[in-house]
Amino acid sequence: MTNRLANTKSLYLRKHAENPIDWWPWCDQALETAKLEDKPIFLSIGYSSCHWCTVMEGEAFSDLAIAQYMNQNFLPIKVDREERPDIDSIYMQSLQMMSGSGGWPLNVFLSPDDLVPFYAGTYFPVDPRYGRPGFLQVLQALRRYYDTEKEELRQRKAVILEALLTSAVLQTTNDQQITDHQLLQTGWETATKIITPKQVGNSFPMIPYCELVLRGTRFNFPSPYNGQQIATQRGLDLALGGIYDHVAGGFHRYTVDPTWTVPHFEKMLYDNGQIVEYLANLWSAGVQEPAFKRAISGTVQWLQREMTASQGYFYAAQDADSFVNSTDTEPEEGAFYVWSFPELQQLLTTEELTELQQEFSVSVNGNFEGNNVLQRLHPGELSETLEIALGKLFTGRYGETLENLATFPPAQDNQQAKTINWSGKIPAVTDTKMIVAWNSLMISGLARAYQVFQVDNYLELAKKAANFILNHQFVNGRFHRLNYEGEATILAQSEDYAFFIKALLDLHQADVENTNWLAAAISLQDEFNQYLWSPELGGYFNTSSDNSQDLIIRERSFADNATPSANGIAIANLVRLSLLTDNLSYLDLAESGIKAFQAVMGESPQACPSLFTALDWYRNCTLIRSQTEPIKSLISQYLPTVVFTNVSDLPEGIIGLVCQGLKCLPAPGSFEELLTQVQKSQNRN
Repeated sequence: MTNRLANTKSLYLRKHAENPIDWWPWCDQALETAKLEDKPIFLSIGYSSCHWCTVMEGEAFSDLAIAQYMNQNFLPIKVDREERPDIDSIYMQSLQMMSGSGGWPLNVFLSPDDLVPFYAGTYFPVDPRYGRPGFLQVLQALRRYYDTEKEELRQRKAVILEALLTSAVLQTTNDQQITDHQLLQTGWETATKIITPKQVGNSFPMIPYCELVLRGTRFNFPSPYNGQQIATQRGLDLALGGIYDHVAGGFHRYTVDPTWTVPHFEKMLYDNGQIVEYLANLWSAGVQEPAFKRAISGTVQWLQREMTASQGYFYAAQDADSFVNSTDTEPEEGAFYVWSFPELQQLLTTEELTELQQEFSVSVNGNFEGNNVLQRLHPGELSETLEIALGKLFTGRYGETLENLATFPPAQDNQQAKTINWSGKIPAVTDTKMIVAWNSLMISGLARAYQVFQVDNYLELAKKAANFILNHQFVNGRFHRLNYEGEATILAQSEDYAFFIKALLDLHQADVENTNWLAAAISLQDEFNQYLWSPELGGYFNTSSDNSQDLIIRERSFADNATPSANGIAIANLVRLSLLTDNLSYLDLAESGIKAFQAVMGESPQACPSLFTALDWYRNCTLIRSQTEPIKSLISQYLPTVVFTNVSDLPEGIIGLVCQGLKCLPAPGSFEELLTQVQKSQNRN
């Protein structure tokens, strides 16, 4: 028997529709019912491609005894964090306050009268194991605590709420009197330490940190770290490692080891967009490693084949788990992507397999549960033999050659995955919703890749996705975050505004003669400022002023996570807009934003690399006024704080003008002199 979630549009919520738990979606009726019945709220937050979310759905949330107790004593609410990152952010912060760490599934217990959390955790097993209590015992203890320890409960909530409110305001004064240049150096050194190769633990892309390290190398900060080498190594780890799907393109979420070998196999759109942009930037900075170009090309092919709707927008994610056989009850992690040695022997010639073993991590025993994850052992070009071998593996996985498979239809849920007659392996489920923020990161990556490599298809894909958003995500004059099969829903949040404005500005730079992208960015920035800017505190709230009634606090997020911080991107956008429009009100807002977060940048530089990138834009912003051809020759270079304006009325003999913030330099007499001015302008101490 299905519950209320069966009627929701979210794939993640619908995965729980058959649970015996009487789930509610987050809505006014659910919150009011909990208050009227005096039931503590059990709030569970996750996302469709989350492995441990899937495990808990099949275990604790499918257990009849747990469901019976839950339904009688709590009001259970399920939230898709990709739909409501504002709710997730608040309660993830609560979990981190209580336990010192976070993760998903995020399971939080709230008081129904004020929605303040009093207990939180992540994965709970059915029975005690992994050093964790059984879930039913947790529920019984917390209901007993809620009923009998009212005063302690009140005090506990007061402490948590005060901490949340304090964190939302942020300290605005910085006792450390250091210059912006010194602050930038602190941020750069911190980011460099963070992405320096390590010997233990998981390996995440962490692109906002990589981007800061790469852009900071031009300052030649005195440091024991070689920033250029470390930034390059991260690119090599990504393009050569098992985190990249060498057969079919696209990057997985992260690897479970420090050697970048065995991934957690889900593919998220937001990772792929950021990585494409970063690898293109590395190439433009002079690190022209063939593996970077191949990884970008393969990722765009994957994007177009498997992640692009007919209307032009991009899907959100592909699961880590997939079915080996249509009769299986549970999918297996990585089944779509790994290879047993007998499979390789069957698909490849002896010569091809021998060369594959020489260039990739392939063995009889494998490197993942008896199977092989392909990881390149050497950089450089792949031989024709290897490309043919990888093509055969593609055919073995998909049942069709790469050349003949222009599109690959998504399996939209487990039922489809098991019932469609696939030519090859059963694919992982694809979450087909459109998320503006994530599409925007991919648009930016494609725009930058086009600038660097001049592959027309990169720009065309980016433009189609951007036009879909412009044409479909405004309802009654307001910008919306999600689209489910043609229906826009949920008002946009700060990351949607910030990332899409950046994407529009990136498209304007890639398509510099087309002023429509800039006009759209200006219009959207006006809405962003109207509904989310904080005139009292500076910076942007996560949610709009008319869509925050169901939140216990209104946050201005500054920390980078798997995606950049909205405020970091937004402040950099403001600087770019001020250069492109000569409107200094944008620069005033950028300055206010920098001041709002300056103290936290000094105290917690490890949390906010995108804010340091914004500070770099603010200090070293440079405008080049020139004509189309000189712009095309410059834009493929790595000039991280430069924007270009196409002008047709330059004086005769003038190739372009370089403006530093509020002043312009003498007109250069040659292209070489122009380039020298630009490079000096980007390092103004």
